[in-house]
Amino acid sequence: MKLSAILKAAAVASTLTLSSFVFAADIDMNADANDVAIKGYDTVAYFTQGSAVEGSSKYTATYKNAIYQFSSEKNRDLFRSNPEKYAPQYGGFCAFGVTMERKFDTDPTAFKIVDNKLYLNLNSQVQERWLTDVPGFIGSADGIWGDIKSKTDAELEAE
Repeated sequence: MKLSAILKAAAVASTLTLSSFVFAADIDMNADANDVAIKGYDTVAYFTQGSAVEGSSKYTATYKNAIYQFSSEKNRDLFRSNPEKYAPQYGGFCAFGVTMERKFDTDPTAFKIVDNKLYLNLNSQVQERWLTDVPGFIGSADGIWGDIKSKTDAELEAE
């Protein structure tokens, strides 16, 4: 499947998914209808274990009105001590999507740590494209994020 077709399908899925969310989390945070970020995956584990690990509702912390879940008390406490260090970039939206001025949902297993920052992608196919020029895409997304973070994906699609 061509990348353009994948991204078009992603845009439709993202719009349907995100538009169905009415959540209290800040608009610049990717959270589900229950305000849970990263689909409940432990954001600290990406850094400490180098893998996507599911968190538990037993260990939670709130950051920017989104609820993060952790696999252990230790990870929760690490996050609480420095949430900016562990929270995903671009509010947990797809790093490649931000380069296209869009806010796509992510697959928590499609991740990469770059310069001690967590980046998530829509899925492994989109991540393959993102990995072809990580520094360029990060530079582009960093420049775009400030302009789009306060808009919904539906608003961005309509522009």
